[in-house]
Amino acid sequence: MSADRLVAGRRPLAVTAAQCAERLRLELEQYGVTADVHEGYGLALVSVWVELVVWTDGRWFRWRSGRTSTSGRPVYAFGPASDVVTAARRVAHRYGQLRQQYPRPPYLAGDAS
Repeated sequence: MSADRLVAGRRPLAVTAAQCAERLRLELEQYGVTADVHEGYGLALVSVWVELVVWTDGRWFRWRSGRTSTSGRPVYAFGPASDVVTAARRVAHRYGQLRQQYPRPPYLAGDAS
């Protein structure tokens, strides 16, 4: 743990949900993925793509994995907010899957036709 995360050498500083979401957004940029962060009520959302919103409470990241359970409910992927690098890699992978399923509409791609 880095020294800047310690208070008086004992406890890690609290990280807000908004700070975790912003760290994820910045890490996603390393994969060419742009996202928006929205915060409120102790939670933060990272809006990535159609059917891909990551939310965090500052301790965990959660997003829909694209699978469904045997009862037909969505299965969620999650990862600790302390491991932003791994979460970003996994979210970027899911983003790639969804981009094939939901390509960018022409009006967002700069196509005037």
